[in-house]
Amino acid sequence: MKKINVIGTTGSGKSTFSKLLANKIGCPYIQMDQLYWKPNWIEATDDEFIPKVKVAVSGDSWVLDGNYSRTNDIKWENADTIIWVDFSFFRTLLQLFKRTVIRLMSKQELWLGTGNKESFCKSFMSKKSIFVWFFKNYQKNKSRYSELMQSPKVKHVEFIRLRNPKEVKQFIINLNI
Repeated sequence: MKKINVIGTTGSGKSTFSKLLANKIGCPYIQMDQLYWKPNWIEATDDEFIPKVKVAVSGDSWVLDGNYSRTNDIKWENADTIIWVDFSFFRTLLQLFKRTVIRLMSKQELWLGTGNKESFCKSFMSKKSIFVWFFKNYQKNKSRYSELMQSPKVKHVEFIRLRNPKEVKQFIINLNI
């Protein structure tokens, strides 16, 4: 396990788990959102984003945190493991809410150099709210990732599904590095 893509819906705990995993196995942690978002919440074009992803996954080892399905072929070409953080709807919603409130209160920059921060209006009042996205996509992602587990496109990859914090903790403990 040297080239790992951690997937899961927003709020599932991908970033927290990915950082912990990268630290445990001693390899670079790569956050796809860092590659994608530009200052002032401007989205990168595919011409900007895709080359960044290619460079990010060109190393000998990495933990890549993120979905962005248009990059699947690039990510999974050399990946040896996909880990799906698949917590229940209510746990994920609670984690998303908690994360959002903490970010609002701390005013922390989300991705270094972007200046992007959570705002109350963007988080709770916008049609592009992360919560609107969550409600629209939680079940779609669950179905998509369930199908992915059976897909011949990733038959060369070990697929691991972690369904709760206890499984996540046990997975990290059981790593023999």
